[in-house]
Amino acid sequence: MDVSELFWYISNMDTIKNFNLYGEFRDFPDVVHCETIEVRSQANNWEFRPHRHARLHQFLLLESGGGEAILEDRRHRLEAGMLINVPVGVVHGFAFAPETTGWVVTLAAELLVQGLLDGEGLHPYLKMPKLFNYDNEIKGSVRAIFAEHGNRSFARAHILRAHSGVLIGLVARRIAEQAPAGGQSRGNLLHRFETLLEKHAADHLGVAQYAERLGVTPTHLSRVMRRATGRSALAAIEQHMIREARRNLAFTNLSVSEIAYQLGYVDPAYFSRVFKRATGLSPRAFRHSLEG
Repeated sequence: MDVSELFWYISNMDTIKNFNLYGEFRDFPDVVHCETIEVRSQANNWEFRPHRHARLHQFLLLESGGGEAILEDRRHRLEAGMLINVPVGVVHGFAFAPETTGWVVTLAAELLVQGLLDGEGLHPYLKMPKLFNYDNEIKGSVRAIFAEHGNRSFARAHILRAHSGVLIGLVARRIAEQAPAGGQSRGNLLHRFETLLEKHAADHLGVAQYAERLGVTPTHLSRVMRRATGRSALAAIEQHMIREARRNLAFTNLSVSEIAYQLGYVDPAYFSRVFKRATGLSPRAFRHSLEG
């Protein structure tokens, strides 16, 4: 299966699949889950069709080989030496070249949240699906996690949490280094705003309603958003809805009307106009464009 076939797995998908771990629905069994890319990939013909994890955050490091990845509705070329940050809820799929090697560290969302203090501002960066070339420090951190994961010595869980915290920090630092200046200092408000967006997106709340729930003025919320991300709070609300619409258009076979209703729009025609204004394409044209 090439990447276009991987991308167009929508032909028999009514909704985007939510898996716990690579298609498994069982509970997360450990502090972290460690697995090499090659072990799981060989059993799946080196392909993982688009899906998302509701409770898991993953870091993938390619040691050798390559392939292609889907993150949301974008395709990415994978090369040796690359790290892929896959946040909770992000649609992703992989088509690895045979004999690709590397490591996958999977963290439960609860572990991630417990270790992050709002004032430190890491969370907004970790929520970004990103690819970058890792360094020896990150590679050493992953090797330490794998080494501790493989034994059953006293204090294993505590040490795994500590090593995972180091990896989380290193990845967040690398992503922050590539982000616009000033974003980290406003991470607390951004994180709270994004959390509310996830919860209330289908309710179509306005900027004033979000600001009221956050205990700030609409002007302050938009100013912080613009300084940290380059877009207003209103644009962030719309972008969130458009991103979810693009996910459903790319990875399900729901009709445009069904997607509109699922996202809280009572008028599918209005939804189509909003989508076209944001993307330059109607929902049907956007879906058609993915065929190539």
